[in-house]
Amino acid sequence: MKSKSAIFATVSVVTLSLCHFVTSAAFAADKDCATRKTTPDGPQTLQQIVELGLCRNPQTSAAYLAAESARLTKNTGYAPYLPSVDASASVSDQYMNKQWQGRNYGASLSATWLIFDFGKRLENLNQMAAVWRASGFDYSNTVQNYVYKVIAAYYGLLTADAQVKSSAGLVTVSQSAKDTAAKKFAAGAAAKADVLQAETNLASRQLDLQRARNNREVAKGQLLYLLSFAQSQELKISDMPAQFGGATEMKTIDELIDKAKKTRPDLLSAQESANAAWHRRNSAFLSNLPSISANGSLSYNPERTFDQFGNPNDKLGGGIGIRASVPIFAGFANVYNVRAQEANYERAQEQMRDKENSVELDIWTAYQNYQTARQVLGQTDVLLKSATESEKVTGGMYKVGRATMLDWQTQQANLADAERQNISARYDLYVKRAALAQAVGDLKEELDSGDNSDKVTE
Repeated sequence: MKSKSAIFATVSVVTLSLCHFVTSAAFAADKDCATRKTTPDGPQTLQQIVELGLCRNPQTSAAYLAAESARLTKNTGYAPYLPSVDASASVSDQYMNKQWQGRNYGASLSATWLIFDFGKRLENLNQMAAVWRASGFDYSNTVQNYVYKVIAAYYGLLTADAQVKSSAGLVTVSQSAKDTAAKKFAAGAAAKADVLQAETNLASRQLDLQRARNNREVAKGQLLYLLSFAQSQELKISDMPAQFGGATEMKTIDELIDKAKKTRPDLLSAQESANAAWHRRNSAFLSNLPSISANGSLSYNPERTFDQFGNPNDKLGGGIGIRASVPIFAGFANVYNVRAQEANYERAQEQMRDKENSVELDIWTAYQNYQTARQVLGQTDVLLKSATESEKVTGGMYKVGRATMLDWQTQQANLADAERQNISARYDLYVKRAALAQAVGDLKEELDSGDNSDKVTE
């Protein structure tokens, strides 16, 4: 198992990463962010969107409260090291021979202090501390998962908006083609079929524009949902520059896996869960050993009484002592409990190994997807440039009678497909970059690695 110094060092690493989100949400966001009913005015950067979401999202709030509950539960582990003190007071009135004998009063104070229990208290405290640390890592994991969803929705809205602008541009091109075909037909230089084909192509491009607008509304609704705003509201966001990214793609797979073992919150949570199971097993074994405690009591009776020799008894009384408790037999419950906790510890170890394998697979998959996305973006840039030039050339040739309307429409369709692929590839690269940062467990670096431009989409 990890030493305490190693455990707290690990906690510090993840806490620093997590504090980037928490402090930003607490101090950089609007003071009324949690209660506001309308979206903020002006274009919002990705950092601002994340801060706003963290301030309002109920899932991250619930995860924080779970971690806070575990911290307070952990603090109860210190109680057995301190004495327990009980106070009581009594009043009684005896009824004998058909009459009340008089009211009696009394008070007592007792204290018990566990002196020695072979380390059971320490194991219980260590177990609760490990559960608390695991809850903290679960909170960090919840935050990072939520931030990734916001990033994906953010770029999804940018993609949808770019598709709307692209579709609108293609409608303009198709309208120009229709006008050109109509003029040539009126001059007797083109057949009626060219006009009909141009009109059909224009209708198809207008239909694509309507679909793109619908997809944009759906993407906007997804982001508003993550920010806990009504779907009917509008939201302006700033585009990201093309150089968005960090140095993660320059690292090897082994370097990324080594980093994930130090920063991936769900893996660290699994390690702490195994650590808690180990202490829980030890505590179950130590419960079969003796314990030694000191106890004392003090009582007070205001009614003066007399003993058999006529001497008045003191109103105060009490005593002190040492008590040793040795569990001998409990119906084999302790034996089965030890075996059960041993099985739970072994299960936690296997779950931790499975999580380690899962982390390696996540990093491998995210790394390959990101590298592929970079190559795809470069290929779609070339494709878009080629399709744009081909459409212009074919359009010019049609105007001078050296190409048919079918040729021009084919190039327009190729241009539309190339623009859609390029837009999707551009923003998909950013999402894949975020997925790689999430797989490593450091979305803080993902947000810090890019600056927002002044482009606005609404």
